[in-house]
Amino acid sequence: MIMKKLSLVICVFNEEENIKPLSEQIIKALEGIDYETIFVDDGSTDKTRENIISINNERFILVELKRNYGQSSALQAGIDQTQGEFVVLLDGDLQNDPADIPGMLNMMETDDWDMVAGVRANRKDGMFLRKVPSKIANYMIRKSTGIHMKDLGCTLKIFTNETIKSIHIYGELHRYIPALITLEGATKITQVDVNHRPRKFGSSKYNLGRTTRVMSDLILMVFFKKYLQRPMHFFGSIGIVTFGIGALINLYMLILKILGHDIWGKPLLLLGILLVMGGIQFITIGIIAELQMRTYFESQRKKPYRIRRVIHTR
Repeated sequence: MIMKKLSLVICVFNEEENIKPLSEQIIKALEGIDYETIFVDDGSTDKTRENIISINNERFILVELKRNYGQSSALQAGIDQTQGEFVVLLDGDLQNDPADIPGMLNMMETDDWDMVAGVRANRKDGMFLRKVPSKIANYMIRKSTGIHMKDLGCTLKIFTNETIKSIHIYGELHRYIPALITLEGATKITQVDVNHRPRKFGSSKYNLGRTTRVMSDLILMVFFKKYLQRPMHFFGSIGIVTFGIGALINLYMLILKILGHDIWGKPLLLLGILLVMGGIQFITIGIIAELQMRTYFESQRKKPYRIRRVIHTR
């Protein structure tokens, strides 16, 4: 049951020095708003947990995970606990400014958006280790998914409760939340410039080793966008083409055999056999994936569509 106007979800991992100033900024920025703040401690080994408890304010809740699961799982744990009409995702390192939240909330209420996302207009990060890789990643994600947002890496976003709870964030898909909610029918999304501040305490959890994981997730998101409800169209198309080429090669080799040529052990014959077998496997995978997708929708009573509203005119 929705009880609050606003729920903030903040994932933290070894951010002990940031907890007190962040909580103070939230209290000041959201004065007069009925809100709750859910800190998700993702297995911190410092005094992060103790500092959250010491806030001693009924609006602040600690969700303590048993170990470090990563940002996506921590976000999902926090989202599952929310009771607000609107849900805000916020970084716990003080780089996002809570003072931006009331304006974003006003946009959500005034214009009926599914999501308002922050854009770090004057980003306070290193050029080569953060800004350049981020710009490249944003460009690739925009081109691949069709989500035309300037800054997909900015955590500060606000959603309706129904929108954010229509998805489940697994693995490291927190970077692709806009794409995930779009797949679930959320089309009213917009962006607004927000303040971005340099990190004062703690250390960044970002490193270039995440690049390969971002690319792997991007391939998954492209597949979701184009073939989530029709995987047979992807696997079946590859299988039919592969099988067809293999069949033509084998037919050609059969004609050569009839004409008296020795075809045994020839690479072309082996290629034809492999293509036929591969084509059959792709078609089989497509059928299995199609059955799994039907099970996914029907077992959870999910619909392949989302209704925004039903209006009776009289």
